[in-house]
Amino acid sequence: MTRSKAIITGATGGIGAVYADRLADRGHDLILTGRDLSRLSELADRLGRKTHVETIAADLDRADDLGALASRLESDASLTLLVNNAGIASGGRALSADLDEQERLIRLNVIAATRLALAAARAFAARGRGTIINIASVTALMPERFPPVYPATKAYLLAFGQSLAAELAPAGVRVHNVLPGATRTEIWERAGLSLDAFPAEMVMEVEEMVDAALAGFDQGELVTIPSLPDADDWQRLETARAALGPNLSRNRAAARFGLPTAA
Repeated sequence: MTRSKAIITGATGGIGAVYADRLADRGHDLILTGRDLSRLSELADRLGRKTHVETIAADLDRADDLGALASRLESDASLTLLVNNAGIASGGRALSADLDEQERLIRLNVIAATRLALAAARAFAARGRGTIINIASVTALMPERFPPVYPATKAYLLAFGQSLAAELAPAGVRVHNVLPGATRTEIWERAGLSLDAFPAEMVMEVEEMVDAALAGFDQGELVTIPSLPDADDWQRLETARAALGPNLSRNRAAARFGLPTAA
């Protein structure tokens, strides 16, 4: 990464705050966004010793705030990096979940993330450089183990990021998709969940997670799973998925269904 200005959503704590610290160490100027301006200001004061920091109080569930942030991405020519991190979790199971809360989950994790990524994509492509980092989740790869809406939003973000990466590569824009496992951040408590329900060996400290994600970025990975020991495991999954391609859409049903053959 060369010196530029990075905008980080959900920077009041957790993953966003650590990305802010690490990107400041790499020489990036920063725009920190989140709902809690006082916490953003505390972080900005600390990081201001390293680099120039601006704060923007924004609730991405509000159309006006989301639109203003998207406009900033499109208009500020010094911006070359978006860390698309803001989002929420929910512990609600399908049959008992609060439907309004599930809709809010989709608005933040899907609609807001998409709006910002597309704004950045268009601006960065026009400038011929830039990076979009999407913070998804390993739940995208094992949705049956979790209540349905949260992993569905992260599966969307992964598919969106992979497709966006393919489209933007010729324009000199890179998309990096990060799939953390259980990470020690406030998102759990806010969702009414507890990390104590997980074995200790499954829970990663947030600083180590971000450092691994940035190492994956430096190594040129399209998708980084910070706890995955062997990167070839991911490549084998991608190879198997690609092998399905020729048979995913054909003019006849597969013979295994025993349908009559065409006359």
